[in-house]
Amino acid sequence: MSQKDVKLTLEAARINAGYTQAQAANALGLKSTTLAGWEKDSTRLSYIEAHRLAKLYGITPDLLFFWQKIRLY
Repeated sequence: MSQKDVKLTLEAARINAGYTQAQAANALGLKSTTLAGWEKDSTRLSYIEAHRLAKLYGITPDLLFFWQKIRLY
């Protein structure tokens, strides 16, 4: 998955869940810059954090990483 795909996937999941970056970061007890780093793929997203994001966004963790593939099938 390219850097652009990671950004679009995390950003799309957040937007589809109805959160701004600040709202999502606040709900997770994070700084907005941390969430922005994940969305830009400039900071690695850990497995645990992926689960936290997925739970907040109401999706399964695999959708955070494979959104494009799943949507195509």
